[in-house]
Amino acid sequence: MTIINKIKTIILITGLFISFAPAAYTAEVAAVQKGMVLSIEDCIEIALKNSPAIKQARYNYFLSKTDVNLAKSEFFPTIGLGTGLYYNDSHTRIRNTNNNYYGAEASINQLIWNFGKTNARIRMQKFNLIASQFSFDNTVLSTIYTVKNNYYAVLAAKAAMDVNRANVQINTRNYQRTKAYFDEGLRSKIDLVNAEVYLSDSKVSLVQSENQYKNAIVRLNNSMYIAYAPEYEIKNTETFNFKRKEIPVNLTKISEKRDLSKLPKDVEDATLTSSVEKLDVIDSFKFKPFPYTFEKSVEIAIENRPDLKAYENTLKAMKQSLLYIKRQFYPTLSGSAGYNFRDTNTTNSFNMGLSLSTSVNIWGQKTEIDAAKIQVELAQNEIDLLKQNIYFEVQAAYIDMIQLEKQIPLLAVKVKQTLENLELADGRYYVGIGDYIELQDAKVNYNNAQQSYVEAVYNYNVARAALEQAIALKPDVKIDLEDKK
Repeated sequence: MTIINKIKTIILITGLFISFAPAAYTAEVAAVQKGMVLSIEDCIEIALKNSPAIKQARYNYFLSKTDVNLAKSEFFPTIGLGTGLYYNDSHTRIRNTNNNYYGAEASINQLIWNFGKTNARIRMQKFNLIASQFSFDNTVLSTIYTVKNNYYAVLAAKAAMDVNRANVQINTRNYQRTKAYFDEGLRSKIDLVNAEVYLSDSKVSLVQSENQYKNAIVRLNNSMYIAYAPEYEIKNTETFNFKRKEIPVNLTKISEKRDLSKLPKDVEDATLTSSVEKLDVIDSFKFKPFPYTFEKSVEIAIENRPDLKAYENTLKAMKQSLLYIKRQFYPTLSGSAGYNFRDTNTTNSFNMGLSLSTSVNIWGQKTEIDAAKIQVELAQNEIDLLKQNIYFEVQAAYIDMIQLEKQIPLLAVKVKQTLENLELADGRYYVGIGDYIELQDAKVNYNNAQQSYVEAVYNYNVARAALEQAIALKPDVKIDLEDKK
């Protein structure tokens, strides 16, 4: 084979090596269109496509793949090429000589065997690759939990805003009725002033709840990584299904200002508006209890948790790293071949050889082995600690969820009881038997009961989402780690 053909062969092999490199990942960005109706699954899918944390975890996975290929590359030949113009000037007692010549050389070195050192390194990087895959899965779970939490917060804020809006209507009607009574001389001035105060308080609470609702939308948009989001709607979930099926999400009126300080206009026959304005947020709310016992939940967590699996594969990688360091004492058997060409007298040569060599700093090698052993023990300790933490994390989340499961029906009964008490107090005040303080206490108790109920439903959904994250339940939304879209 001529030198030209050899060089062509080398270039071809090099090109094949380059073609093995993974293609760059191009992320698909998900956006929200105006008027869309999003479910919680839709919001999760958007977040998974847009999340920089998930992209970073994916890039780390691809880097781990390149580390595996890099470890494997030790079994591939090392190719050397060189060429140059040389000048040689020599002086002796007899004569002086100098000459110019052109030279070219090519060489190839091949690892034959190094007593398992490279194999240990390859296995180490493969375990690191698996660990990075589970780290990606853990980032996905964390992203899903954040979206769920913020999604439920929007639903809760919307329900709380509806409760406060109904409370404004209650106090508006009560003010109108009290004003009519006062004009007829049936009620004192203090009742009218109190009605104005309670109406103002209810308006303040409504403004605060509107602000909380808008902030909840901001957090949901942030968790989906969508700035400048247009108006869209979200659906209720199975475990958060208050009366309204779709919740409008809109920040376009964020600068809107309204004058809420004015009292409502007088209405005719205000005494006929004595019926209680109510918001039955609980009429259609039902939820299925969590399907797993605590013991089963712990078992699922130990089996599914990606962070635990990442730790376990990291431990395996460290054991292979220890094995790799120990095998540094062994020699390396390699083969080599080379070709040299000089244009002086058309001189060329070809050589081949086998070599067995080793070079070890014994004290340094022993220190590295000791350090690697400690790293293995630390990794095992981290796994033991994580298993303990998983148990207590599942236990705490399970207790919170079960407690709220028990509270919700009791709070539902309380809402109905306070509504009945408000209707009775309203009726007593209407016919002149009850006093104003009794009526206001009944209104406050009814409003607080509804707020407590909404808060309990929100806390239940958050606790359930935390438990689902703790046991690493597989999400309905699928995401491909090596998706190249």
